[in-house]
Amino acid sequence: MEKRLLIIGAGLAGCEAAWQAAQQGVGVRLFEMKPVRFSPAHKSPNLAELVCSNSLRSAQISSAIGLLKEELRLAGSLIMEAADATKVPAGKAHAVDRELFSRFITNRIESHPLIDVVRQEVTKIPDNDITIVATGPLSSEDIISHLKSIVGQGFLSFYDAIAPIVDAESINMDIVFRQSRYGPIGEGDYLNCPMDKKQYESFVQALLAGEKVPLKDFESAKYFEGCLPIEVMAERGPDTLRYGPMKPVGLTDPRTGKQPWAVVQLRAENRQETMFNLVGFQTKLKWNEQKRIFRMIPGLEEAEFVRLGSIHRNTFVCAPRVLNPDLTLQTLSSCYLAGQISGVEGYVESTAMGLLAGINAARKLRSKEPVIPPPVTAVGALISHLTEANPETFQPMNVNFGLFPRLTRKMPKRFRGEAYAKRALKAWHEFLDSLEQS
Repeated sequence: MEKRLLIIGAGLAGCEAAWQAAQQGVGVRLFEMKPVRFSPAHKSPNLAELVCSNSLRSAQISSAIGLLKEELRLAGSLIMEAADATKVPAGKAHAVDRELFSRFITNRIESHPLIDVVRQEVTKIPDNDITIVATGPLSSEDIISHLKSIVGQGFLSFYDAIAPIVDAESINMDIVFRQSRYGPIGEGDYLNCPMDKKQYESFVQALLAGEKVPLKDFESAKYFEGCLPIEVMAERGPDTLRYGPMKPVGLTDPRTGKQPWAVVQLRAENRQETMFNLVGFQTKLKWNEQKRIFRMIPGLEEAEFVRLGSIHRNTFVCAPRVLNPDLTLQTLSSCYLAGQISGVEGYVESTAMGLLAGINAARKLRSKEPVIPPPVTAVGALISHLTEANPETFQPMNVNFGLFPRLTRKMPKRFRGEAYAKRALKAWHEFLDSLEQS
């Protein structure tokens, strides 16, 4: 019998890897421990469950994340197909209906004739089978312990927090107004909860005094800068939130005709707009404290919380010490890492690592050489970060143009994104063409 590719974990990266390998004609056994066992943050038995935000960030191709998404689309990404099919209004961002998104991917994976989904937990990585580990930032202790025995102690961890979601019917629309930043009042993809100076200062004080979920004895608070808990941001100074997730710039309260002192923005969780999440309000406050403090927000006094925020540990390898550019482990060439455990940050970045791991693992099973995208592409820039960053200071990274090789000529900042994208897409097309020919 022809050997199959084994994939451990059916999140975004695992599903993308399975899809890419199967599309190359390789049989896949995709292991998922849900619903036998759930992580602290997962609730649905469906594959590719989104547990943090429902946003895939900017949709503009002149942004690094928008460029990465376009590269994935061109490579036939299942995750991007699902994201485009389940999109919800979010201004210049690309947000999805998370339930439809997960269901779309589950149906496609389970119906593929070359993919066998096995609902059981895997605690050890096979020595001889070609395997992709895509267990994510919430990997179980057993699989992490075994992975550590293979790569050594080259691990880091940080803590990520989830933002609350409120029922739309519980929002007071006599206070909350609809407007996208700099857009016309009454239109746009965001609801805005306006605060005056006194309300803002009281809210910040409540955040600072609120009771938090304590860390365990063996844990230390290493937060990812791109996803800080709201109360941690508040600790950095009284105006930090006004210049961060609560900035009022470009918004006008129709009741006063003026810009509020601060604003809490709400973004739709689904197409029906029956649920809204508090944008940038990931938190580690205790649940009762969340209800008390977040109901101080004007318009949310009677808020009904569909989901409260929570905190969980993210685990990832120190990639420069343990990974090769094709995403194989330096100490076990039959094993690939994909997704956030590989050392990238973000939904789309995790998907990209799944795509590349799936392609290369399938190529290995077909006795073909691995492929590495050019560093001028978004996928290639991420690989460069994983394998070339300083291991002493390595941290997970969202894709950004700072990871790309510099442009050959100087130009005004407003034109750089487009120039990076044009260069990257040319190289990406050539990369895809070479794949078809090899």
